[in-house]
Amino acid sequence: MAQERSARQPRPRLTQPLRQAWGQVVRTARRTTAEGLVVGTSGNVSARVGDTVLVTPSGVPYDRLGPRDAVAVDLDGEQVLGTLAPTSELPMHLAVYRATDARAIVHTHAVHATAVSTLVDELPAIHYMTGALGGPVRVAEYALYGTDALAERMLEALRDRSGCLLRNHGTVVHGATLDQAYDRTAQLEWMCQVWLAASGVPGRTPALIPPDELARAADKLRGYGQPG
Repeated sequence: MAQERSARQPRPRLTQPLRQAWGQVVRTARRTTAEGLVVGTSGNVSARVGDTVLVTPSGVPYDRLGPRDAVAVDLDGEQVLGTLAPTSELPMHLAVYRATDARAIVHTHAVHATAVSTLVDELPAIHYMTGALGGPVRVAEYALYGTDALAERMLEALRDRSGCLLRNHGTVVHGATLDQAYDRTAQLEWMCQVWLAASGVPGRTPALIPPDELARAADKLRGYGQPG
């Protein structure tokens, strides 16, 4: 028995920073369902702490998750914490963390954003908040969920952007914090809803914000809010 115990790998500790990050991941995931951005467990949320990525598990209702259910992987996708399987969309999350300085990601199947993803290759600049995402939001071409192909197409759509749409699928948005990633996700869904409403008026074409004005808005948004 002693030999058996010594042969086991030591269980990584849920340190205070990881515990706090996991709590934020769970709260954000619950918020996506409460505010209608996902149905059931169809979306996923993650946060990066150093080289560790805390991520929602696959197929588990968010209201059932507690501190003992924490799931974490390293940047190679090797599970380092928890016994639940990570989300099937782990390749997307890891691709973003490897390619950007993101510290948080929110992926949803929001209704209006998913509808827009089936109609256009890029969400038109219907509102100045487009600037908060780096410019007009691109649509990544369809690929099967959970695949490296989807992750690659998502990265192309995210180039110089903090959010994109996934064709016939949903949204991926990243940020420096989970609050920022979530707020950008909610803004993206709202802009998609506005564009669908305006473009659906018979005989009328929505006015769009010109690129130079969008750039001015983006610059102003960088200083938005209370001073740090």
